[in-house]
Amino acid sequence: MRVEIWGDIICPWCYIGTARFEKALAGFAHRDQVEVVHRSFELDPTRDQAHIEPVHQMLADKFGPQGPGMDQQVAKTAAGEGLAYRTDRQVGSTLDAHRLLHLAKAHGRQHQLLKLLFEANFAQARTIFTSDALLDLATRAGLDADEARRVLHDPDAYLDAVRADEKEAARLGATGVPFFVIDRRYALSGGQPAEAFTQALNTAWTERPPTETAPAGAVCGPDGTCAVPPARP
Repeated sequence: MRVEIWGDIICPWCYIGTARFEKALAGFAHRDQVEVVHRSFELDPTRDQAHIEPVHQMLADKFGPQGPGMDQQVAKTAAGEGLAYRTDRQVGSTLDAHRLLHLAKAHGRQHQLLKLLFEANFAQARTIFTSDALLDLATRAGLDADEARRVLHDPDAYLDAVRADEKEAARLGATGVPFFVIDRRYALSGGQPAEAFTQALNTAWTERPPTETAPAGAVCGPDGTCAVPPARP
């Protein structure tokens, strides 16, 4: 069984939702027969790669004075899941990180790199928006430094793979992330509770064709909302 997860490294609900999914997967009886693939979704694909700013400034610009307080609330949710969460982190383009994640996928190290990216961004408030920072994380994830450096220095490397993921997300109707698709038959959107993932895994495993998707959870998206698309056969 394959689970595809569309998300962005700077998306708080992707960080939380992925942790909840992994919790559910750890308790799933057939977990050893589940393949998890992480797909690319940039929250802001138009962002200049040189534009890096404090997340509280971005939230204030987008949502007004209440913006930073929204992140404080998310921090409380993360803490409830046992996740470290810094509100003094930065935000920037994640295109290079997504390209590296495709390289990591090719070498079977995608999960390791994503975990390090999430930890660096949310738990440690370390930048993940420079080539040096990404190269360090790539090598810590087990990738060859020279190969990772070549990808970072070639803006076209794995770019088609990133764009293909994003086009597929649009085709499936995803307007925000995280977005989970199980065997292309069952879709869940947002930071669902672990119990929702457990139910979805069990439903998909028994091959009971679903008639509708789970209710949407909290998501990250350019417009702040995300409707769950109907399940596709």
